[in-house]
Amino acid sequence: MVKKRVQRAVQQIGVALLAGTLGAGGLQAQTREGVQVGETSVFAKIVPADQIEREANLQYQQTLAQASKQHALGPSDSAQVQRLRAIMDRIIPFTGQWNRRAQQWKWEVNLIGSNQINAYCMPGGKIAFYTGILDKLQLTDDEVAMVMGHEIAHALREHARERMGKGRATDFAARVGGSLAASLFGIDPRITDAVAQTGASLATLKFGREDESEADLVGMELAARAGYDPRAGVSLWQKMAANNKGAPPEWLSTHPSGNSRIAEIEANLPKVTPLYDRAKKPAASEASSQ
Repeated sequence: MVKKRVQRAVQQIGVALLAGTLGAGGLQAQTREGVQVGETSVFAKIVPADQIEREANLQYQQTLAQASKQHALGPSDSAQVQRLRAIMDRIIPFTGQWNRRAQQWKWEVNLIGSNQINAYCMPGGKIAFYTGILDKLQLTDDEVAMVMGHEIAHALREHARERMGKGRATDFAARVGGSLAASLFGIDPRITDAVAQTGASLATLKFGREDESEADLVGMELAARAGYDPRAGVSLWQKMAANNKGAPPEWLSTHPSGNSRIAEIEANLPKVTPLYDRAKKPAASEASSQ
């Protein structure tokens, strides 16, 4: 029985790695306007997309039910919920450029009453914002779009699926013994144990520095294409930094520091500013004609 499971795991990993190799050179190999990031990790292919999206939807509905029971779920007719949904509606049309599956996702955003400065987007397009991030940071629409774009980017780039794929590969390596995960796959088991087990919370997954940096850039492009000022990424992280005084230095964290994020955003602004300029022109022309 163990032998059969090992053989099945080897087949899954082999197919995923082969598919990733043959599929390399897709979106990012083409000349495109906007930010440049690497290919989606081949480890994401180990876990079926529909499986993780079903689990994400189940967890999301459970979260909404719990928030509703606690009278913490923002009503659909509230100004803040309508604001979030209007921003989402402007961003969503550009998500298919990063992930074809996103065109079939049932996108949804809800607001949960909590002091947490947090937001997330689960695989499959299920988004949640906490009132703390809106109220404590006093976010402008442009800054909200940067946060939302960032969280959406995690889903589009399948970072959760990648981590679960790495967890499955690590689990397989542990079964066959030794440091196979590190030597064969280049995986650090310490950062995959949290998702190696089934039932991991998709809303609270912690991503590594590379994933966070990638989400910053892709999210900034999404917001810019939707007509939101990408320079808001700078003011957003300035607000984050001011709120997180006393946080550990970057090398002690899995996340890039605020200063590093601001520097990378500023370095990539020339790539997305033309997208923003074009996106805002129709609205400006319409306003001037009235």
